[in-house]
Amino acid sequence: MNYYAAPMEGLTDRVWRQAHQKWFGPAGNADRYYAPFISPPENRVLIKKKMAELAPAANPGAPVIPQLLAKDGELAAWMIGELRGLGYTEVNLNLGCPSGTVTAKGKGSGMLRDPVKLDAFLAAVFANAEGPISVKTRLGVEKPEEFAAILDIYNRYPICELTIHPRVMRQLYRGQADRAAFAASLPGCRMPVCYNGDVTTAADLHTLEAQYPQLSGIMVGRGLIADPALFREARDGAPAAREELRGYLDDLYHGYSELFGSAGCAVSRMKGHWFYLIHKFEGAEKLEKQLRKVREPWEYEVVVNQIFTLPFRP
Repeated sequence: MNYYAAPMEGLTDRVWRQAHQKWFGPAGNADRYYAPFISPPENRVLIKKKMAELAPAANPGAPVIPQLLAKDGELAAWMIGELRGLGYTEVNLNLGCPSGTVTAKGKGSGMLRDPVKLDAFLAAVFANAEGPISVKTRLGVEKPEEFAAILDIYNRYPICELTIHPRVMRQLYRGQADRAAFAASLPGCRMPVCYNGDVTTAADLHTLEAQYPQLSGIMVGRGLIADPALFREARDGAPAAREELRGYLDDLYHGYSELFGSAGCAVSRMKGHWFYLIHKFEGAEKLEKQLRKVREPWEYEVVVNQIFTLPFRP
């Protein structure tokens, strides 16, 4: 079974991808790292700063899959061509992001509101772009029953892999992923299917593998940020050690400081990682509150040093 790292804006960037592979690979590597979405510019002029995230030289190691967020099929196809020119083969279309700022523009899972527009978008993409194109989707906007009509559209196109996150747009990330609805959808899928949603332990991965051996992959987002050794554990390797986690977090901090040209900006990015990782330390509640309030790099470093004196949960 393939294990994939989900695209998470502000978390699974190129700094994280390199730190993750350095400290938890090769056994803990994702088989594919899906990069957080980029939107094709309407004037078709690429922005160097944004494209730096996908520069091949900045992404050695396990395969990286770019993800596009768009609602204009011809523009998306043009961008796919540009990404092919950089050496990328597969490109992923984001039809799953539930963020209000995204869906208000008719993008992400907002595309699922109108099956006619969704069909026209995919028709334009596949008519104008070559090579493997995958899709990440939700079940619908309001209720899972919408997915039958959505899947009928997906089945019309040569999608190389369909990643299904079994929630609807309105849920955001609240409530449970609807695995019953996911199971019901599988027989109707004519393309390889990847599961995504609420996978947090090696046992979760193994359960999904046993229940759905026909899957092409399992994609993990929040669970992998909370436990960067998750894939290694699922492959019968060791859990994260305190020393590994310290080195990994230090590399993230220094990598972001270099990327942003400011340790202060790096502190803000690190808070996102600590939100998921703090559970690794027993009795960290008071320090967690302090960490949320820090602004200066020296404050951050003092609190992190204190956190690493606490009992560690592998």
